[in-house]
Amino acid sequence: MADLILLNGPSGIGKSTLARIYAKNHPGVLNLDVDQVRCLIGGWEEDFQAAGNLVRPIALSMATTHLTAGHTVIMPQYLDAGDEVLLFRSTAEQAGAGFREIVLMDSREASVERFYSRNDSQDPWHAGVTAIVEQSGGPRLLESMYEDLTLGLDARPTATKIASRKGHIEETYKDLMAALAPAAR
Repeated sequence: MADLILLNGPSGIGKSTLARIYAKNHPGVLNLDVDQVRCLIGGWEEDFQAAGNLVRPIALSMATTHLTAGHTVIMPQYLDAGDEVLLFRSTAEQAGAGFREIVLMDSREASVERFYSRNDSQDPWHAGVTAIVEQSGGPRLLESMYEDLTLGLDARPTATKIASRKGHIEETYKDLMAALAPAAR
């Protein structure tokens, strides 16, 4: 059975990296990196929210198409609100697929540090998002997002939390695979 795997967690925690590894190791899986899709919308840097409003239905359509065809989707995306998570869960269920939310977590302080330590000047997303974060409160915004995610998780007991430590991507990937194993359901 196909699954929609929401790989959730704070910005910079390793969601996109793990999703790329997972898709590479599982032929046919769609790595639906919504942040990369957002970068395809002209003007996303100038109006981040408007681009987000455009990209959400695109992502839902992509997920539905792939799941309906019987293929798994992994989606690395920070979602703090239960209604956003429910939207993707409902999409999976309507496509006859399963839904798994895996949340990568580190301490609040380490999560903020990891966001700022990303150094990928070739990726327009990182540079653009760092500028947006700085304009919107910098570390205070990231700490607030972390707290919102933590509060949201309290209301979603089916979400599986995985510790994600900087520099330990192989270990985190093994934990992801264990969490996704059929016996872990």
